[in-house]
Amino acid sequence: VNHVRVPCKYPGVNIAFRVDQGANPFYFKTLIEFEDDDGDLKAVALKEAGSGAWTPMAQDWGALWRLNNGRRLRAPFSLRLTSDSGRKLVVNNVIPANWKAGATYRSLVNYP
Repeated sequence: VNHVRVPCKYPGVNIAFRVDQGANPFYFKTLIEFEDDDGDLKAVALKEAGSGAWTPMAQDWGALWRLNNGRRLRAPFSLRLTSDSGRKLVVNNVIPANWKAGATYRSLVNYP
């Protein structure tokens, strides 16, 4: 069986972030859904509240990305997505300060 990778297209649907059930204030993991671009995500970075720095997240498998740096994380979180072709998309404060494990947070953006 041959498999061909094709670009995902979700016209009119914005990117959503489903927080993993195991996430907690020291360990953040999210499933990125409805990403509409030229392939898989190559990189995801997280920016905490009050920080100017982007921290790279590790890819678990598929569209699951995690951050576990051994200290309490300060929400709200902004996420920066980098596609296979290197296009970046910043989603500001998409994960609110009172986020909950298992919840899904919809952004207002997607790749054009």
